Amino acid sequence: MRVLGVNIPDNKKAEISLTYLYGVGRSLSRKALHAAKVDAAKLAKELTSDEVLRIQGFIEKNFPVEGELRQRIKANINRLKDLQAYRGLRHLRRLPARGQRTRTNSRTVRGNVRKTAGSGKRKVELK
Repeated sequence: MRVLGVNIPDNKKAEISLTYLYGVGRSLSRKALHAAKVDAAKLAKELTSDEVLRIQGFIEKNFPVEGELRQRIKANINRLKDLQAYRGLRHLRRLPARGQRTRTNSRTVRGNVRKTAGSGKRKVELK
């Protein structure tokens, strides 16, 4: 089934299936199901097309999701870069922007660069 241009899994409960949309978490999916008067325990494949349209309409009307949300986030980051704010400069340099330490533990942001050697042990060759 497709909701807002995204395939959601059929074999999961509706509440969980909606979280496959970018920008929709558990609490928002609960709100949408409650507003559309749909049972959250139903499987996604059991939803009627009318129920899907009600859920989709509620989400589109009240919250930015998918492409619109991605555009907003990208615009916010570009604004910070243009202002040359501290957070914007951190984004430019691809470093952690929320106060994390960088001496250690920032491998995922910096790229997995290891400057130290291994443990120093050599593997013993089999004869």
